[in-house]
Amino acid sequence: MLDPTFLIKTAGYIGLFFIVFAESGLFIGFFLPGDSLLFTAGFLASKGFLNMLILVPITFVAAVLGDNVGYAFGRRVGPKIFTKEDSIFFHKDHLRRAEEFYQAHGPKTIVIARFTPIVRTFAPIVAGIGKMHYRTFLFYNIVGGALWGIGLPLAGYFLGKTIPGVDQYLIPIIVVIIFISFLPGGYHMLKEILRARSPKNKQKGD
Repeated sequence: MLDPTFLIKTAGYIGLFFIVFAESGLFIGFFLPGDSLLFTAGFLASKGFLNMLILVPITFVAAVLGDNVGYAFGRRVGPKIFTKEDSIFFHKDHLRRAEEFYQAHGPKTIVIARFTPIVRTFAPIVAGIGKMHYRTFLFYNIVGGALWGIGLPLAGYFLGKTIPGVDQYLIPIIVVIIFISFLPGGYHMLKEILRARSPKNKQKGD
């Protein structure tokens, strides 16, 4: 696991911008620790390492712009991207998983996916492939960008300000955040597995 504290202190504001931007809509960002990174950035701001008045606009703008780039890429490339061979930065399974989320939740996927690792990187691309109306996409993109890009840093900031000595529990808190962030995807995958194993689907396959 990448150490969010080390990453933030090393990368600074510019690095944070590009990390959030990449994870929000570029293939190369799917492995980045977005949730824990944003929370930790807010926590470090509460200790004076970062300025919230600079941090929050940076993370919000990076999140919204990243999704926009992903959407534009999806619209331009279209369904033929599913024929692309797997590589270090691209896996069709990740794209299909995002597509399943999109089919299940519609435009709300753009908000829900913000809190789901891997899916958040590919959801705007799938929205572009599916030619979601841009105004609809932009609305959900801004809402999701605010909840994720502003909400998580604020949560980290207020936790650092209100709980004395919380520093010693930062690593366990980050682990819990990562665990919780994977729950929606895990639930969705479990539901798909159970549906595939249901008697009705087995009869269809026979």
